[in-house]
Amino acid sequence: MQVQPLAELLDGFGVPAAGSIASAAVFVLVFVLVYILGKAIILPIVDRSLKSRDLDTHARRPLKKVVSIGIVFVAISVAFGMAEYGNFLQSLATIAAAATLAIGFAMQDVLQNFVAGVFIYTDKPFRIGDWIEWDGNSGVVEDISLRVTRVRTFDNELLTVPNSNLTDGVIKNPVAKEQLRLKFLFGIGYDDDIDKATEIILEEARDHPEIMDDPEPSVRLVELGDSSVGLQSRIWIEDPNRADFVKTRAEYVKTVKERFDAEDINIPYPNRTIGGGLEMAGLESVVEPADD
Repeated sequence: MQVQPLAELLDGFGVPAAGSIASAAVFVLVFVLVYILGKAIILPIVDRSLKSRDLDTHARRPLKKVVSIGIVFVAISVAFGMAEYGNFLQSLATIAAAATLAIGFAMQDVLQNFVAGVFIYTDKPFRIGDWIEWDGNSGVVEDISLRVTRVRTFDNELLTVPNSNLTDGVIKNPVAKEQLRLKFLFGIGYDDDIDKATEIILEEARDHPEIMDDPEPSVRLVELGDSSVGLQSRIWIEDPNRADFVKTRAEYVKTVKERFDAEDINIPYPNRTIGGGLEMAGLESVVEPADD
């Protein structure tokens, strides 16, 4: 579609500013056409190509976003030329040069998060579907963009976290590896048999189907508290996720507690004894003898 014939047609109908309207109409029509064709043809080809290279969702999603941005850029360039607005690249360079300083100040946080997002994609400290913990928060990663990361908490709340928050601090990813070690501190009384309690803790770990035999469970005496002796159990689970971690630990601790009860091993709790006296002064001036 050309601008001049359309402008002449509009001018023939007495439309004011026919040339400007014709240019705008051509720009919109060409942009929409190129964009739709690009989304319908280019994106599926790119997606099939990425899948054929065995790239996971974490890697495919940002690349597809870059391709989508490229399609928009091409659509604007073609529409700009067809609408006879001049050279799009020259116009873009002029606008960019004039706006660089203002944009730089206004978008410091955005640029910071963008750079942090690039580091997340390249370093891969976590992936979509991973359970992460940071700054007292925890949840499962649902989406990673170039500006923010969306995390679903275990209370089903959605957190939108700026990427810079996840690159400037310490991120804990318990499921990054294929195995996860869990620790739990059992307290027994000072009069109880440490060797017997240790054997019970190990037996219950070996009998649990979700606890690994290799690395094997272990128990260490780590604490002599005010009211108890601390035995720390260390167990390993395979292919960890938070649901398995919570369920396995709860079942394991419950069976150990039941064995302790059956074997008369005490799990003490702190006792506090309050001592002292109470003195009352000046009672003579307040209490009067009763009349006979």
